[in-house]
Order: sequence, then C-alpha cells, then structure tokens
Amino acid sequence: MNGALVYFYAAGNTPPVLTPQGVAGEWKRLACLQEVQGASAGQVASHHYVVETDVLPEFEDDLNAWYAQEHLPGLAAVPGTIRAARYIDTASSPRYYACYDLAGAETLGSPEWLAVRATPWSSRVRPAFRNTGRTMFRRLSAAR
Repeated sequence: MNGALVYFYAAGNTPPVLTPQGVAGEWKRLACLQEVQGASAGQVASHHYVVETDVLPEFEDDLNAWYAQEHLPGLAAVPGTIRAARYIDTASSPRYYACYDLAGAETLGSPEWLAVRATPWSSRVRPAFRNTGRTMFRRLSAAR
C-alpha cells in the first residue's frame, strides 16, 4: 500500500523492520506516560485513534495535568473505548501522543466522547497545541 500509515508498539529495544521495498520506515521511541483500561476493555479493537501534538512551553504542565486528571480518564470511561494511553517522544516532534483503542469508529462522535472534549479545561489547553495531527486507523485483519 503506497502511503499507508502503520503504528507498531513494542516494549524495550525493537530493531527496525524493513518494508517490502527494503526501506526502513521512520521509527520513534516513545515512553509511556499513562495507560487506562477503557469502559469496553476486553472487546476487540476495530480502530486505533492517535492524536499527536506539541504544546507551547508555558502550557506543558497544564497539558500534562489535564491529560492525567481529566482527559485520558474521561475518554477511557466512554463506552466503546477499550484502552487509552499517552506517550512522550523526548527526542523529536511531535512530543506527545494520545492513543485510543476503540470498539468502533462511532465512539469518536458519541455524545459521551464529545462531552469529555467540551470541558472548560479542554477549551483552555487545546489552543496551545502546535504541530497537531489526528489519525484514525482501521484494523484490516485479525492477527494469526
């Protein structure tokens, strides 16, 4: 697949894997900051949603507190969320990654998900995001 995005998470030191064309992809070393089991833990994730961002330096402490205390636990509690986790890349940009395993893409637009995104704290922190990307991945087949 040309232009396909693939996220691969592994603990410890993982050597790069070559693509079918023999070219190594871009690898980032992420450290897990927080992981929360979701309201739908135990279900199979059909989708994986990733938000990657930098933040203005003066908002970094507020961003980390918001994610730890409100945002990640709130989104994990939404029906359809299997797992929510945060990572940091200390070597490059974007620096922060939030990853959500979802039972279905519709979880993202559910009233419960949207309510967590619409808090006053969210409204204060989100304008400080920079270099932000959001990607929804769909599971193509079951692992064998």
